[in-house]
Amino acid sequence: MTNTQPKRHGLSKSRLLLQRQCPKRLWLKVHRPELEEIDEGNQERFAIGTYVGELAQQQYPDGVLIDGEDLWQAVADTHTVLAEEPRPIFEATFQSHGLLIRADLLLPDTTGYRMVEVKSSTSVKDYYLDDAAIQSWVAQQANLPLTSVEIAHIDNTFVYPGDGDYQELFHYADISEQIAGLTAEIPEWINAARATLSASEPCIAPGAQCNQPFNCPFTDYCSPRVEIKDAFPPEILPYGGTLAATLRAEGYTDLRDVPEERMENWKHKRVWRATKSGQAELSPEAGKQIAALPYPRYYIDFETINPAVPVWAGTRPYMQVPFQWSCHIETAKGVMTQCAFLADGQSDPRRPFTESLINAVATDGPVFVYNAPFERSRMQELADYYPDLAPALHAAIDRLVDLLPIAREHYYHPDMRGSWSIKAVLPTIAPDLAYDNLEVAHGGMAQDAFSEIMQPGTLPERRQQLHAALLLYCERDTLAMVRIAHYFEDNT
Repeated sequence: MTNTQPKRHGLSKSRLLLQRQCPKRLWLKVHRPELEEIDEGNQERFAIGTYVGELAQQQYPDGVLIDGEDLWQAVADTHTVLAEEPRPIFEATFQSHGLLIRADLLLPDTTGYRMVEVKSSTSVKDYYLDDAAIQSWVAQQANLPLTSVEIAHIDNTFVYPGDGDYQELFHYADISEQIAGLTAEIPEWINAARATLSASEPCIAPGAQCNQPFNCPFTDYCSPRVEIKDAFPPEILPYGGTLAATLRAEGYTDLRDVPEERMENWKHKRVWRATKSGQAELSPEAGKQIAALPYPRYYIDFETINPAVPVWAGTRPYMQVPFQWSCHIETAKGVMTQCAFLADGQSDPRRPFTESLINAVATDGPVFVYNAPFERSRMQELADYYPDLAPALHAAIDRLVDLLPIAREHYYHPDMRGSWSIKAVLPTIAPDLAYDNLEVAHGGMAQDAFSEIMQPGTLPERRQQLHAALLLYCERDTLAMVRIAHYFEDNT
């Protein structure tokens, strides 16, 4: 006789959370995994989460790790350890109703255990509550006495003292009361997930669930991208979300079809005009502002790294630590030299970064940047940390000239599609200075490259390759500012 019963799919906490975000995502993950788009950023985030979890374990040196890939053996090992003298348990594994979970930390308490989920964020996110509710429900079904359920997240006020001392890195937030009402819903979540997996592909229209709380890797399958090079949707209007939504609801899919009178302010009118005409608009005021500035002129750009776990004494979690600068120095129109600094990745980069930067920008002349709040904040942080260098840094801060607001106020090209980032502006002014032929092509890649340089296992040849790529990328950024400033000055 043929067995016609539907296959019973195993469940895990991650699968249950996929169901919570979108049943279709769960179904595709199980039945059509080949459609999943790989996100390299997810791999990096996973690596960070793993490292943060290991640091949390190190705070309890008498703890025991439930190791191994065989989850059923892990369940048995967990029960064995629980029967012994109470001590911290890492990756304790439980199952109930076919649902398997692994707890980051189980910490002995007076009458039971504190169950702690370790997160690399700096606060308790709303979606952590579903996660913790599932964990605690399964543990309680397995008769584990829980005294509290907590989230251990990174405390962003922690200042690393050095010498591997991360004792105060984590803040423990008790969320027991917040999840109390959720645990009763878990059986319904399990039934819903099983119903999803045993049925045909759900028919669910794309919506907010496609990127909340996480970006879905099946978006391209559910919403195939239509590449139309000359499409100008109303959403390109800067800070025009409400107007764009209204226009979209009225059936406008191309800004060029929208009547001019619907534009609500002068910036929208300028974007509309340039888009409609296909021609750039540049106000003479941009060139006047730049022409009024003396020589020498300095064009600088910083690269930073913001590790979740501080690496250097005196830094905080996710603090932007500068490790590289480039500077083009223009002594007369078109007469330039370029200099640069790039840390070795083996020691705290901040002081050599600061001293070399102060030397490069000297004491007179405008210092051009693109988006001054970023550079200004880094320089102020360095001044706070190095009081002896503060006067020179404050003097340099006073000389900053921000090209971004000049561009935003006075220039627009239809190919910018509502963005004034340097990566959007530059191709409309100097298309020969492309980034797509560089090994390091944007700030995120620069962080990744320097992070690789910092790793002890990186081979010297690879370090040299990354070093060269970083220097070329940062130099491209400051040369881009030179070209933008010259264009504004020469074409008005």
